[in-house]
Amino acid sequence: MKVFSGSSNPELAEKIARYLKIDLGRCVLERFADGEIHFYIDENVRGEDVFVIQSGSYDANFHLMELFVMLDAFKRASAGRITAVMPYFAYARQDWKDRPRVPISARLMADLLETAGANRVLTMDLHSPQIQGFFSIPVDNLMAAPVIAAHIRTLDLKNLTIVSPDAGGVGRARVFAKRLEAKLAIIDKRRPAPNVAQVLNVIGDVRNQDVVIFDDMVDTAGTLTLGVKALKREGARQVLAACTHPVLSGEAVERIEKSGLEKVFVTDTIPLKEKARQSQKFQVLSVAELFGEAIKRINEGSSVSSLFA
Repeated sequence: MKVFSGSSNPELAEKIARYLKIDLGRCVLERFADGEIHFYIDENVRGEDVFVIQSGSYDANFHLMELFVMLDAFKRASAGRITAVMPYFAYARQDWKDRPRVPISARLMADLLETAGANRVLTMDLHSPQIQGFFSIPVDNLMAAPVIAAHIRTLDLKNLTIVSPDAGGVGRARVFAKRLEAKLAIIDKRRPAPNVAQVLNVIGDVRNQDVVIFDDMVDTAGTLTLGVKALKREGARQVLAACTHPVLSGEAVERIEKSGLEKVFVTDTIPLKEKARQSQKFQVLSVAELFGEAIKRINEGSSVSSLFA
């Protein structure tokens, strides 16, 4: 087994390598003067079980192209099996035709990964789990819920209620609430335009409750901060948030800073932006051990499904 890292999340890759008690594979990843990606593998990988860690974070298009170039290099170097480890799967929100004449970009991503040379994909908290069906190769979709739930238990919150920020996330929030033996509430939301949310009301009783808004990602934080206002209006005692992927586009950090959120728990699938690192409201929980264990089990040919428990 050999593990290599792209440039999107080197900190997570280093943590995964430490968990596996191995060194990251030697490679050179740089840009030509015109911006083109230059990559070569600086060690023999013939017949090896290769894992390439690359998240689709921030400059997603560049990092994805970097991943495709790396996968192609390992394929041409005769690696035995190539697994694309994508802690955050970019373009996952574009998984269906919500209007005429638009692409299904998540499906295109699947095709590109397979064409580039991936024999397997390991990711976490896909925005839509059915994206796994776009692939003709195995896809392991890990969940950050065990890591986040373990931390929330240490907070000793009283009268805990888990809140789904919209109807689409109810299934995810219900499973998380069951894990914590908590109640469930739902925010009824309408989205009149992309990245524009309008909260209408809260379904469920949150009065005098410690509330955790649970979602797969926080992007512009518009939905999140509007949800906080609605929950406070309904009498919630304190409001926290837990999200797997801290995308944090635009003024997301500023919105969270000004909101009534006590704390936002995120994972390191995407490296936290500098403004968020300086904020007291963000706390990062590492999923390195979860990915490391999954990589170990894939390499050994043992069960990965027990990691979902």
